[in-house]
This record gives sequence, C-alpha cells and structure tokens, in this order.
Amino acid sequence: MDLLLAGDLGGTKTLLALYGPGQPRPMRLAEQTFVSGAWPGLVPMVQQFLVDHRPQGGRCRAACLAVAGPVAGERAHITNLGWELRAEELSTAADDCPLELINDFAVLVYALPLLAADQQAPLQIGTADPAGPLAILGAGTGLGMARGIRRQGTLQALPSEGGHRCFAPETEEEWELSQWLRHTLGLDRLSVERVVSGTGLGHIASWRLGEVDGHPLQAEARAWRQAPAAVGGADLPALVSAAATNGDPAARSVVDLWLGAYGSAAGDLAVHEMATGGLWVGGGTARKQLQGLQSPRFLERMRRKGRFTELVAGLPVTALTDPGAGLFGAACRAQLLAECG
Repeated sequence: MDLLLAGDLGGTKTLLALYGPGQPRPMRLAEQTFVSGAWPGLVPMVQQFLVDHRPQGGRCRAACLAVAGPVAGERAHITNLGWELRAEELSTAADDCPLELINDFAVLVYALPLLAADQQAPLQIGTADPAGPLAILGAGTGLGMARGIRRQGTLQALPSEGGHRCFAPETEEEWELSQWLRHTLGLDRLSVERVVSGTGLGHIASWRLGEVDGHPLQAEARAWRQAPAAVGGADLPALVSAAATNGDPAARSVVDLWLGAYGSAAGDLAVHEMATGGLWVGGGTARKQLQGLQSPRFLERMRRKGRFTELVAGLPVTALTDPGAGLFGAACRAQLLAECG
C-alpha cells in the first residue's frame, strides 16, 4: 500500500499524518499530535509514528515536512527546540522515500488548488488564470507570505519574507501610527508586519486606547507596550476584537484601521506577484476576522492600486479558514513528489 507522510512541525507541537494518494486530493488515513519538547528529535518521533500507524504492508512513497522557520537546502534548524533537521536522515526513517523540508507558510501554496468548500470562504469573486501565479498572505504573530508558480504543469511554492518590507502609510492616521510605533519600539525602519499582524493589532490598540481615560481596555493597552501577548501579558488583540464585535466604537476604530492596512498589504502582494491565479488570505486571523475581511474596509483598500486597480478588482480572493491546512498542504506536496518520483 502506497503511503504519503505529512508533517507540520512547530516549537510547541508537531502534527504527523499518513495519507493515501488520491485524485485530486490525498486521503488522510491517520494523524497524531506530539508535544515537540518531549522528544529528542524528529527522527525518533517519525519512527514511532510509523510503528503505531502504518498499515500492514504499507510503505512511504514520499514525504513532506513543514517546519516553522527557514529551510536552507535540505536542512532546517528549529531554534526553540535546538533541533537540526536533515532531509537525508528523515528520509531514512521514512522508508528511504523522497522527502522535502519546507517552510510552514510556503507549504500552504500546495493546498490552495485542492481546497474543499469547507476549508475556504470567498472574499471577492473573480476569474483565475489556471496557469497564472498564486499568492497567499496571512497575519498571525507576524505576517507570512508565499507565492506559487506553475512549471510544466507542476506547482512550485516559493517562500517569501515580504512581511518585512517597509510599511508605507497611505492615510494621515497611518502616518501618525507609524511615527508612534517607530518611537515607542525604538525602530530605524518600520516593517509591514509591525502593523499587519495579530501583534500589530495589539500595537494599534495600545496606541489608540492607551490614552483613552475610562476605556475598559486602557490598562491592558498600556501594559502591552512593555509585554505584548507574544511574550506574556493580556491577549489584547482578542480583547479588542471582542469589544469591537460588542459595539465599542473605540475598539471598532482600531480594528478598522488594522483592516485597512491589511487590505492594502494584500493588494500590494497581488500586484507584486501578478497573482492572476488567485490571491488567498490565511493565518489565524482569517478565521477570527472573516467578517472584517469580507467588508469594504478591507476590500476597498485592497483594490485601491492606482493603474492596477482593475487587475486587483478582477482577481478571485479567498480566505483560507482551515486550521489544518498546513498538514494538508504537506500531504499535497508529498503527492506531487510521489508522482514526479
């Protein structure tokens, strides 16, 4: 029995799964979640997973493991765990099959053409070029970006660090925010992800609500400046989002500012990559802020691209809402590797 091994490795937990090849989508057969820090490395984890879950007579034909961090050639380093990953060693543990290490955001590209209806939600209806480039961005702790191109009918993901390009304010309010952030964070330059991310939503809330006497979140907004949720303290972005949903006008203005900047970043990526094959918005906030992403606040800023407004307005734009899309993307890539091998 032919098997595909897929993995999604993070500093806290690791997901491993076995899939069976399928057309067009691979079919999941088994999945297990591991506490990453409880293992000395990924090789023994993979070995134990296969012992526990591989069907009798099954053999891995290809594997793809998505890792939270950069991949250099066939190696990756997981800083939080002190693990050095080598594709050759991992391949040996998985029946000597072709195995690829890939960044955990770039791997989402392989999932995009094969998503089911319950894994996504439309933001803008448009016409996709089946041979055109794909692009995805997603606000989480930072701002992930990746693109995909088709070569001789095969999809190839290309990682990106576009979230670290300079933030370009488009409104007076965004200009004031950018100056406050540079001063408060002690920055020589301001990247897009300082604004367009879950952390960025917290920064905006800190700026807007920290000086509003009597606001229920004033104390949390001020505390964020010393201890963002990424390293401790209150989850200010979640608190602000909940307050905005419950009708707090000040919190609503924070979320609207963030959505506008997010929309602008999405439109920039679409133009930069000429994403005629489609644009996707992923990350944890795609599920939490879906209504906002479908609103004019996000979409109008996304489309406002001067001479390229018509291009962006005609693209299909979709939210990737499946929290397990990384593992599914790894399985899709493993299936491509098996087909090519």
